Amino acid sequence: MNTLIAVAIAPCGTGEEMSAYVGEVVRVIRESGLSNRTNSMFTEIEGDWDEVMDVVKRATMVLAEKGIRTEVVLKADIRPGYHDMMHGKLQRLEKRLAEDTDAGNNEGERQE
Repeated sequence: MNTLIAVAIAPCGTGEEMSAYVGEVVRVIRESGLSNRTNSMFTEIEGDWDEVMDVVKRATMVLAEKGIRTEVVLKADIRPGYHDMMHGKLQRLEKRLAEDTDAGNNEGERQE
């Protein structure tokens, strides 16, 4: 079943700078072959539920197996019958925003 997740996997108690640890986590996700996208707060991963959760587990274990306390924040969107939600959701939002902007511009023209 297609699943889109947003996950943040981070070490606890390793100091202020976490980019090296987070880089190890993101590398596992990127090498998984699943569709993914990283931003400043989360990495999104899309694919079959079992495959996505396996990647989350492997990415988490990169830190935990080193004895590092590891925090995982995960949000999942399971939507049967849909694929490429990572891009489709954003495209639908941008289209809606453009339509709302166009409607607002047209209303302004009528009022003048």
